[in-house]
Amino acid sequence: MKTLILSVLLLTAGAAQAQSRLDDVRTSKALKVCTTGDYKPYSFLRSDGHYEGLDISMAQSLADSLDAKVEWVPTTWKTLSEDFVAKRCDIALGGVSVTLKRQQIAWFAQPLGVDGKIPLVRCADKDRYQTLAHINRPSVRVIEPAGGTNEAFVHAHLPQATLQLAENTGIFQQLVDKKADVMITDASEALFQQQHYPTLCAINPDKPLQYGEKAYMIPRDDMSWKLYVDQWLHLSTATGEYAQIAAQWLGAKK
Repeated sequence: MKTLILSVLLLTAGAAQAQSRLDDVRTSKALKVCTTGDYKPYSFLRSDGHYEGLDISMAQSLADSLDAKVEWVPTTWKTLSEDFVAKRCDIALGGVSVTLKRQQIAWFAQPLGVDGKIPLVRCADKDRYQTLAHINRPSVRVIEPAGGTNEAFVHAHLPQATLQLAENTGIFQQLVDKKADVMITDASEALFQQQHYPTLCAINPDKPLQYGEKAYMIPRDDMSWKLYVDQWLHLSTATGEYAQIAAQWLGAKK
């Protein structure tokens, strides 16, 4: 009986290995990448239909390491987890934050760094929105993209504020135009956008309101694929490739 059980376990393990995304990508020569295309500096869909950004360049690097071509799979923050599973993406990226809810349906590759939530506001109003207590008022209009960790943070920590939902790419101009007062977002995005909107200021980027990590989301229960992606990330970091790409988008090593 023990021999039979061991044989079944070995056959199951072998079948699981045979179904690895690593083998699928190598055979199909296609890497399916889920991304929202609305989150600079990580992933942005240009008007000409091409993607650009830090994580877009990294996705191309991963595909090149496998002699494959990238197949972009559009998604939204609200449907990211569902699309990742239903459309069988090999990886999801573009400023994805690690959360336990996402961990329930997927794995994450090794974290790329710490990136917590902070307020992004008009510089003229920066002294008014230094703390959660300052923002958590009905008179304060907080604007966020639908779905994702920004909206979740507002529901959890700013229940008294007036929440407005909008397309992520248009939020910053709405802040400038005084159609909203505060955006809660990751420090990396806030720092990036204040460079492009000089009247906006990132509040206390070195002291985030909530701890967070960025990582690439990969299919659950596929150890061969995770080990490959982690090793690719390790080598990209060790050789300076990641730092070079990050510098193009963040202006500094990350």
